[in-house]
Amino acid sequence: MPKKRKTRGSKADSAVDIFQILSESSEKAKKKRRAELLAPLGVEEFFVEGSISLDKRTCKGVECKLCIKACPTNALFWRAGEVDIIEDLCVFCGACVLSCIVDDCIRVERKRADGVIERFSTPRDFTNLQHGISRKKRCGGILDIYRHPKKYLKSGK
Repeated sequence: MPKKRKTRGSKADSAVDIFQILSESSEKAKKKRRAELLAPLGVEEFFVEGSISLDKRTCKGVECKLCIKACPTNALFWRAGEVDIIEDLCVFCGACVLSCIVDDCIRVERKRADGVIERFSTPRDFTNLQHGISRKKRCGGILDIYRHPKKYLKSGK
């Protein structure tokens, strides 16, 4: 949106914030490219945004390459003797962290649609996070039933 700014003269100039326009257009282009890359894979995205990083000093990729095999979108790949990441392909699923033999080698941060930010870098953190999510889903249904026991008993289930 152009912002109007008065100059010393009586005319009003319309000043445009070029940096804002460039950042908005680059974000749109990035989202479009990401959608084009993920469409043929048939992978569904569950996270609004996220980031993934790899600590190449602690990575034992030469010995295992398990994270590369576990990645459903091939975002992790082998290049010049080390594991590398194409962040545009990553859907932040956590499969790489779960299969990694080194703790804190791969760090994932993702944001859900409801605004919850999740961070993990060890298989233990990932499984605890997934267990917590499953527990909330299971307990949510049980609480709905037992909040109103008279209503439940009348329904005859």
